[in-house]
Amino acid sequence: MTGSSRDEHPTLTEAIRVPIPGLDDSAHRIAVLGAGSWGTTFAKVLADGGSDVMLWARRREVAHEITESHRNSDYLPGINLPRTLRAHDSLEKVLDGADQVYLSVPSQTLRSNLHSIRDIVPAGVPVVSLMKGVERGTGLRMSEVIRTELGIDEGRIAVVSGPNLALEIAKREPTAAVVSSIDPDTARHVAAAASNDYFKSFVNSDVIGTEFGGVLKNLIAVAVGIADGVGYGENTKASIITRGLVELTHFAVAFGARPETMSGLAGLGDLIATCESPLSRNNTAGRLLGQGYAFTEVIAQMNQTAEGLASVGPILELAAQRGVSMPIVSQVAQVLDGTLDPRELAPHLATDSDEPQGE
Repeated sequence: MTGSSRDEHPTLTEAIRVPIPGLDDSAHRIAVLGAGSWGTTFAKVLADGGSDVMLWARRREVAHEITESHRNSDYLPGINLPRTLRAHDSLEKVLDGADQVYLSVPSQTLRSNLHSIRDIVPAGVPVVSLMKGVERGTGLRMSEVIRTELGIDEGRIAVVSGPNLALEIAKREPTAAVVSSIDPDTARHVAAAASNDYFKSFVNSDVIGTEFGGVLKNLIAVAVGIADGVGYGENTKASIITRGLVELTHFAVAFGARPETMSGLAGLGDLIATCESPLSRNNTAGRLLGQGYAFTEVIAQMNQTAEGLASVGPILELAAQRGVSMPIVSQVAQVLDGTLDPRELAPHLATDSDEPQGE
């Protein structure tokens, strides 16, 4: 939640208490596209909140296991899924009759996935991004890709972000998230659906800040992972996190975000969780890099996408356009392309100048 006034950005509790014409929580029919760990986990969140959820899985055997055995052993081993959560490999069947559509596919394949569903997304329903990435080549945020590819009104689009490590949430460990949309009703509809006894959704209208917070924290998490893999201690990692927050705030504000958003769930909250947890894919990728594995070897070892690795280049291109200095992200890029030894990351992690600077 941002530091803005309660009148401007109501909390989840306020959103639920405000009657919304036509909204019947018990009648929600929700489609979630993407049966990886996060897509399946968020489908579970929605089902545990009382919605009837249909999950799209690319592989038929995964869809069958989710529906018949209430498990997704590939991505959430040992987790029992609700009986109100079913899956199918047909996009048409998953989207048919949906009141809300959630997208949880790799950021770099979003456009092609949207092309496949352009003509079958139910008219007028909210479309929600669960992704944290920037498209290579265009530098577009995920909500921008959704708007341009589906040709829908910006007010129908919402994004979800926060300290949301999939396995912890799948185990019903309490957490919170923020739902952001320029349309308050869209944000409230989505926040009401994405709420249960262990998952609470707040709302704001800063889509730019919410999305960039989710993207940029991945890059800082890679840097923290590198430092961890090299063997540096807590001082080093705390310094990277703290200066990383400054770095991502400067970047996001340069593109129109509100600075207070970066101190909320989508900024600082997500940054801490992603940088500190061994469950974080980006932290894990960084740790492997710090241990001396080449970029290609890291990719080969990762069972799932580490969005931070794909976002480094596009973010640096955008930063250059606005004249934003990003020394930590720049050094991560150098480690990725093999021009900087991971052990050299920390000595100059917080600045691109040898001159003393103000904090």
